[in-house]
Amino acid sequence: MKWGLIGASSIAANHMIGAIRRQGGEIVSVLSGSPDRAADYAKTHDIPAGLTDLDALLADDALDAVYISTTNEKHFPQAMAAIVAGKHVLCEKPLAMSVADAVSMVRAADAAGLTFGTNHHLRNAGTHHAIRDAVRGGRIGDVLSVRIAHAVYLPPFLQGWRIDNPGAGGGVIPDIVVHDADTVRFHLEEDPAEVVAIDGISGLGQGVEDSVMSVWTMPSGAMVQTHESFTHAFAGTGFELHGTKGSIFARNVMTQMPVGEVTLRTEAGEERLSFSDHDLYDRSVRLFTEAAGGQGRPAADGVDGVKSLAVASAVAEAAKTGARVAVDYGGI
Repeated sequence: MKWGLIGASSIAANHMIGAIRRQGGEIVSVLSGSPDRAADYAKTHDIPAGLTDLDALLADDALDAVYISTTNEKHFPQAMAAIVAGKHVLCEKPLAMSVADAVSMVRAADAAGLTFGTNHHLRNAGTHHAIRDAVRGGRIGDVLSVRIAHAVYLPPFLQGWRIDNPGAGGGVIPDIVVHDADTVRFHLEEDPAEVVAIDGISGLGQGVEDSVMSVWTMPSGAMVQTHESFTHAFAGTGFELHGTKGSIFARNVMTQMPVGEVTLRTEAGEERLSFSDHDLYDRSVRLFTEAAGGQGRPAADGVDGVKSLAVASAVAEAAKTGARVAVDYGGI
């Protein structure tokens, strides 16, 4: 598969370029708004063409797919242009600035017969597969509640627009809540129904929230409690599921790396669950490539991306209004 990178981003440099190449893909072009950035990035990563014109990138008939990792407000027009040009699309989260735009993207790709994926990395982690296997296997019984600790410190090289630019989709809600929404959906196989939330600025945010806590209700009756932040340097991350027969405690698993610990606790005692340490992005790219070839589906498809955005949007509205908000999935 031949790929174009829309966005000369750090996530592409640190994770996706290697994953694409390890899965047999060829990166033929990269797009940046800066000519110097495009040229330097292409040279550094051995990419033949560094471009500043999206139409020029998409005009390449040999190009099969694009990976979009620009700032959030650009995802919708760039994805729609790629779909019109007949390219498969793997897009970073959140898919768009609104649920309606995200739905339009996904429906356009479906109508064109193209594969559309959302790059939700956590559902590719071996730790989360071990957790889901235990839940599906009935080892904790009926799930009563989920607790997520995803308060981290956003490193300086990632801060920029994420902490001061609401127009670009900055803030911890679009950046991290979407991941937690997708992970909850992955494990519970149901969609959050209503949310309440409080957000705040605790040291980094400049016009956008850098911390949020929320509670979600699930159709099954389970409740979800989440904490996301950009300002917690020493907290570590955690994911807990509590059921009628047991609990799962997962530490340091809300990460891009194949690390962490997963412990199952039941009346029989505690058991450390083993998990695969494969690269999360390798799996994402492999499943997307196979789906584009007509086999299977992406790890997270467009509908998954719409639904994670819908939950984050509801959290943002609940924090703004102080009201209990029903999640609107945009009819998808």
